[in-house]
Amino acid sequence: MLLVMLACKRLYAYLLLSRDRGTVIQKGENMLVTSKELLLDAQKNGYAVGAFNVENMEMVQAVIEAAEEVQAPVILQTTPSTLKYADPELYFANVSAAARNASIPVVLHLDHGSSFALAMRAFRAGYTSIMIDGSKLSLEENIELSKAVADACHGGNIPVEAELGKVGGKEDDLVVGLDNPYTDPQEAVRFVEETGIDSLAVGIGTAHGIYKGEPNVNVERLKEIRQVVSVPLVLHGTSGVPDQTVRECIENGICKVNYATDLRVAFTRGVREVLSADQDVFDPKKYNAKGREEVKKHVMNRIQLCGSAGRG
Repeated sequence: MLLVMLACKRLYAYLLLSRDRGTVIQKGENMLVTSKELLLDAQKNGYAVGAFNVENMEMVQAVIEAAEEVQAPVILQTTPSTLKYADPELYFANVSAAARNASIPVVLHLDHGSSFALAMRAFRAGYTSIMIDGSKLSLEENIELSKAVADACHGGNIPVEAELGKVGGKEDDLVVGLDNPYTDPQEAVRFVEETGIDSLAVGIGTAHGIYKGEPNVNVERLKEIRQVVSVPLVLHGTSGVPDQTVRECIENGICKVNYATDLRVAFTRGVREVLSADQDVFDPKKYNAKGREEVKKHVMNRIQLCGSAGRG
């Protein structure tokens, strides 16, 4: 049944692909590009590209301003819950407008795409990188779903990230367990070969959300995966992971590092600071500006950690 459903969806996707959107979506000064070449360069030169989840205009501005200041390529991401709050078309318009005057490469990425339909909607909206997350499915079903999305997106030269193994914690509105969190290296070989994906998010012990204790990141498992898988590797659930551990992961093959919770915390901290100091403030621009400032500072710090400063 799943195979029939995916075959129909794949046909539907190809019918949608009426135009070739190109590897680089660049008109005039617009620096909105795909993630493929950025991650391959990171893989070749031993650094990682920071990927930051954004929830509103101020966070988009903060991330791009931070990347501009240190001349780093940057990936902006939205999750399925964010796209329930506002349409992907709205986020694309926001990021595309901000990228138009940027001097560094900017990617708009669907993070943890929860279905073929959502992946296609983001694709059609103009997103320049797509993730499909079938990690909660069986291996065979994950392969089928990820291949369907990769086949469809590759028709428009848009790269696809998929996940094998489980990143625990609170992922969007869903709590993910950690009974078997680790990516199996041999399964990863088969997964990459059969799906044709461009990058792989691996489960090595990280978790989404706020850690209640010291995260136990299995760098040895990462090394094993890196030895047998050729595509760039992605680290999810990085907010709260010690800097030294992140550096060690980058040294051993991680090319994209995701941050979400830290940015939400930073933005909220800035807003609370303004509202707590002055109960009479009612203009959203005043407190959102402080949230933007806090996010920018945090993003600049994370870019330095990833080693991507000066790579833009």
